Amino acid sequence: MIDFVVIGGGIAGVSAAARLSELGSVTLLEGEDALAYHASGRSAALYEQNYGKPATVELNKASLAFHRGADVLSPRGLLLIGRPAERTLFEADQADMQLAPVTVAEAKAMIPILDDTQVTMAAYDDEAWDIDTDKLVQTFAKQARLNGATIKTKAKVTDITRTAQGWDVHVGTDVLTAKNIVNAAGAWVDEIAVMSGIAPIGFTPLRRSMARIPAPDGHDVSAWPMLFGPGEDWYAKPDAGALLVSPADETLVTPHDAYADDMDLAEGLARYEANVTTPVTRLLTSWAGLRTFAPDRTLVLGPAPQDPSFIWCAGQGGYGMQSSPAASLLLADVIAGRPPHLSHDMVAALSPARFA
Repeated sequence: MIDFVVIGGGIAGVSAAARLSELGSVTLLEGEDALAYHASGRSAALYEQNYGKPATVELNKASLAFHRGADVLSPRGLLLIGRPAERTLFEADQADMQLAPVTVAEAKAMIPILDDTQVTMAAYDDEAWDIDTDKLVQTFAKQARLNGATIKTKAKVTDITRTAQGWDVHVGTDVLTAKNIVNAAGAWVDEIAVMSGIAPIGFTPLRRSMARIPAPDGHDVSAWPMLFGPGEDWYAKPDAGALLVSPADETLVTPHDAYADDMDLAEGLARYEANVTTPVTRLLTSWAGLRTFAPDRTLVLGPAPQDPSFIWCAGQGGYGMQSSPAASLLLADVIAGRPPHLSHDMVAALSPARFA
């Protein structure tokens, strides 16, 4: 019998498998051909520790040492800009993310295409880093395998049955018997819960679209910071010589292999263009991912109150990559009965028991 069957091979599932492999036998099941296929493979990949709800911020901060040790961070910086009508949103974002004010001239020195006839406010954080998402996923996968874990792709779960001893997890014609299920299935977590006879929590998969455009005016964008609009209604980020631009859309959808919506992309590009001097003339490519949130937009980590052998590792939203080291450690601490590295209040804020 397997101690832990982890369902889902995104950053949530792979990091959980790595931590839990220190506590017992682990098999990770991913339905796609490769790990990190859905949301984890379509992340904007930025570490900004003050991004998210309070419990998420604590996870972000507690994850920094792991990220540095794994050598997955590289300098990026985060620049928030705003126009006169956006002052209230700008000031709220600046306070929430603890950004230092800079002049528009200083902002334009960082991003030469900024339109200083429109942009009147700017704030900056130099402690924001790019995350090498593939390296992070593979770091956790390697750790899991070194501890004896089995990682299976093309292994879609088709049925789950509660037994007197634990769980029977059906993958096609194969049946895996496990003491515990770890539900790290991303947008599909509520579906896995229902399949297991566990009450769903009410997760919402929200589509986010992304456009990749050529470097504006042929600029070398490699050293540009990530650029945010107030209220996170758009953002732009350098990517391998090009620029990613997102409308930061959050369209409620059913779980599926997401694709970008043309109207959402057009709106996001228009918001971006309102702040720069160079119009967008063509796209290189576009895509979308699903950011899945619990009702309170905070991660859900730990055993289900109805059945402690069903373990939630869900609701990462847009914070999964940066919070994964601390989130997976907390999950293992709770299951092992070890003192957690976060405060009691933060652990409670992340526990599934808050929805009981």
